[in-house]
Amino acid sequence: MAKIYKKSSGDGTLALYLGKRDFVDHVESVEAIDGVLKVDPADLNGRKVWVSVTCAFRYGREDLDVIGLSFRKDIWMQYMQIYPTTCEPKPANTVMQNAILKKSGEQGYPFTFCLPTNLPCSVTLQPGPEDSGKPCGVDFEVKGYIAYEADNPDEIIEKRNTARLIIRKIQYAPNLLAAGPKVDVSRHFITSNRPVYLEASLEQELYYHGDPIPVNVKVNNESNKVVKKIKISIYQTTDVVLYSADKYTKCVLSEEFGDQVNAMDTFEKEYRVTPLLANNREKRGLALDGKLKDEDTNLASSTIIRAGMDKDILGILVSYKIRVTLTMSGGSLLGSLTSSDAIAEIPLVLMSPKPAGESDIRLE
Repeated sequence: MAKIYKKSSGDGTLALYLGKRDFVDHVESVEAIDGVLKVDPADLNGRKVWVSVTCAFRYGREDLDVIGLSFRKDIWMQYMQIYPTTCEPKPANTVMQNAILKKSGEQGYPFTFCLPTNLPCSVTLQPGPEDSGKPCGVDFEVKGYIAYEADNPDEIIEKRNTARLIIRKIQYAPNLLAAGPKVDVSRHFITSNRPVYLEASLEQELYYHGDPIPVNVKVNNESNKVVKKIKISIYQTTDVVLYSADKYTKCVLSEEFGDQVNAMDTFEKEYRVTPLLANNREKRGLALDGKLKDEDTNLASSTIIRAGMDKDILGILVSYKIRVTLTMSGGSLLGSLTSSDAIAEIPLVLMSPKPAGESDIRLE
């Protein structure tokens, strides 16, 4: 049997079981969250047992909450009564649920939640070295708890009466990849009658985390200047749409190459670059794929949006672009005072590969 994740309440009354903690968003549908809650009814004292799934958005440091600089919003929440059982119809048990129920016996109660398609995927904003508390971002939590009512703000639910597990809602890259983007730019100079032409392109629209990205660069230098070097940078843009429409752009890769292109000359070369979280550990606010305790993660995947979807509810949107820069020499009596750069930017989609057995998603 596959690994089972378990979390017990402090008083031992509840034990929460999940067969996995990653649930796949297929754009048109989302995997159902199935699990089992084991309940010892001896000490309930008339209270009921509930299970909830919450999608929450957290923005700002927790220690600043009292002066309004921290913000937390429950984007979506659903709950169901586990004990005493109700007469509401339930879906058939999954293989994982049946396996756990064999061990938990009569104290085991299966549950299933269906996530809507308009919820964001799990995203964590990388904290700085001085930050404490839970990181900012979007996370999902499955919680078993004991209470008289499912969601009464006036009722105090003690931590020892709860069992929690953080889960992730994730997207995988599609199998069928479209052709990559291509951008052509020309840069004119005051001291030259003719421009320099720059073309930057990718072989495909999407690449996997950790894989080299081949960037094809073509230069037709008809000017009287010299291309002194070529620089390739990759930028991550994090758009916080739910809170205050903040947008942050951070460089996750920057490499310079000493290739020169003389005046009236042409040049073509493929450069291979690899953006990695390992090289960006100190950048506060960098968007990462949702992180589970004691597990590593990677740079956040690009956000894939279903057609017609309300972007505001997504909380955080992540996108990438590649910038190719030609650093030009002066080429005149004015020297560096008249030098300038030629820049081309192309979009990049960065995601994780789909494991074997997972169904496909489509890029809109």
